[in-house]
Amino acid sequence: MNWIGVAYAMGTGGTGGGQGGGFAALVPLLLMFAIFYFLLIRPQQKKQKKHRELLGTLKRGDQVVTVGGLHGKITGITEKVITLEIAEKVRVKVGRGYIAGMASQETEPDKK
Repeated sequence: MNWIGVAYAMGTGGTGGGQGGGFAALVPLLLMFAIFYFLLIRPQQKKQKKHRELLGTLKRGDQVVTVGGLHGKITGITEKVITLEIAEKVRVKVGRGYIAGMASQETEPDKK
């Protein structure tokens, strides 16, 4: 068997005809990153910024909803803890980060 002929027929693997393959392989990767950025990362950052601003503007008397679904009125605020009145003379302490948003007036129960 002629080993030199076999080795010559096998070639060098990828140096002939595959010029510029590095950049061509990088383009789809960059496109995927751009799509993920605009569809996933950027909207999530905007949502987090809006939530931080909401937490910064909370004050006593605001009607809020917690992540767990509790609706209540803020009766006390510290840097990390918010006290909510969820019923008359029923107060609970909630971590500031667990406030999901402001409660709409429609969800407040009727007081008769």
